[in-house]
Amino acid sequence: MTDERTESSCDVAMIGLGVMGSNLARNFASRGHRVALYDRSREAMREMVGRYADVDFVGCESLEALVQSVRRPRRLVLLVPAGDPVDDSLDALDSLLESDDVVIDAGNSLYTDTDRRSARAKDAAWRFVGMGISGGSEGALLGPSIMPGGDPEAWENLQPILESISARADSGPCVAYCGRGSAGHFVKMVHNGIEYGDMQLIAEASVLLRTGLNLEADPVADIFSEWNDGDLESFLIEITADIFRTGDPERPGEILLDQILDRAGQKGTGRWTAQAALDLGVAIPTISAAVDARSLSSNRERRVAGELAFGRSDPRRIEGVDAEDIRAALYAAKIASYSQGFDLLARASEERDYGTNLSEVARIWKAGCIIRARFLDRVREAFADPGSDGTPLDLLALSPSFRDELSERLPSWRRVVSAAFAAGIPVPGLATSLAWFDTLTTARGSTNLIQAQRDYFGSHTYERVESPGEFQHTDWVSQVDSGESD
Repeated sequence: MTDERTESSCDVAMIGLGVMGSNLARNFASRGHRVALYDRSREAMREMVGRYADVDFVGCESLEALVQSVRRPRRLVLLVPAGDPVDDSLDALDSLLESDDVVIDAGNSLYTDTDRRSARAKDAAWRFVGMGISGGSEGALLGPSIMPGGDPEAWENLQPILESISARADSGPCVAYCGRGSAGHFVKMVHNGIEYGDMQLIAEASVLLRTGLNLEADPVADIFSEWNDGDLESFLIEITADIFRTGDPERPGEILLDQILDRAGQKGTGRWTAQAALDLGVAIPTISAAVDARSLSSNRERRVAGELAFGRSDPRRIEGVDAEDIRAALYAAKIASYSQGFDLLARASEERDYGTNLSEVARIWKAGCIIRARFLDRVREAFADPGSDGTPLDLLALSPSFRDELSERLPSWRRVVSAAFAAGIPVPGLATSLAWFDTLTTARGSTNLIQAQRDYFGSHTYERVESPGEFQHTDWVSQVDSGESD
């Protein structure tokens, strides 16, 4: 019902009743929690209460009524658009809250904004939690993967109710404390960055199957279904098979995919991940390539003009590879992408004092979220088990089991990328992942020349092979003029 009751009868409050907010409120209610509802649009709140009259929602016409309707210590979930609406909500709630009340920003906020809001809450009676949620609207309703961070005492208050609404895997509820400060939103941001990489790699594999191997939609759908029964099992592989089986309602006999313009949208979290990696000095080329590919796709007119200018056209057939090679290349590149994402999480945890448990992050991504996949169990195990010397795993790709799998799939990976290049089929995700792997496994590369160039024109110094850690400078001009050499 909609009322202005002041009795503290609700377990949790939901502020923001868009698709995600309304579904999360219904999720709370389905687990036996009484939910107070508020939306800036009073009509949206009334409409939801009326639509779900059989649910014991308490609709509130004001934030004051909302706060009064929740038992202490209060738990208030914000699901409003990121940016100013979050700050506006905190401003409006500030004077209404009391000691140990918890405000949870469950939207896709930029982690630096969460840092600022966490700092603000330190001087307030109430506590603040930045919390990532993955799983889309269906996950919000049935059980998402939940990534809370921030005040550790607030987590103790939230843990039971969040565990009750989260997705469940065989290893338990898909929610865990991700660390101090903005850790929850940082983990969710990296989740989305890995999602960008996964989607790009799968899209490239589909083009190699369809265009490179000249397969029709039905066989491609069957291949993705087969892949989903093996080591590539994941939500994104599963829905890709469905997409290749979906007919176009307006063009009988054709698939809907072929009528979708190849211009991909993005909401910013992929770019945020790439920027954070630059700031922290972590290489995530697979994720960055996926972000770049979406940006390049946005200017379709330029791409059409480019194809005409250079006389490029289909068919572009690939030679010397088959579907099994493409499968192996996709899996290997996926390991590369996850290695980069978890490397970024590790660096952020160290530099920003998050205290993030990487094994737990892999565990809570096993169900409910968009990148849920079979191999996350092995990622969890890799980060949970220290090496023989007792030190934590440095990089996922260097763990024994994944190292063996990369070695096994490397010949196929090279064949696929080479064949795609020869045919002129763009595979930035697969190719950049391979370049990352080759750089990772090359002890002496090309950057000694770069360092020499930096010292030549800017006196930036260099380290000699026999004395690392000792920085030297050479007057390159006088050395060249004197004709001296090593």
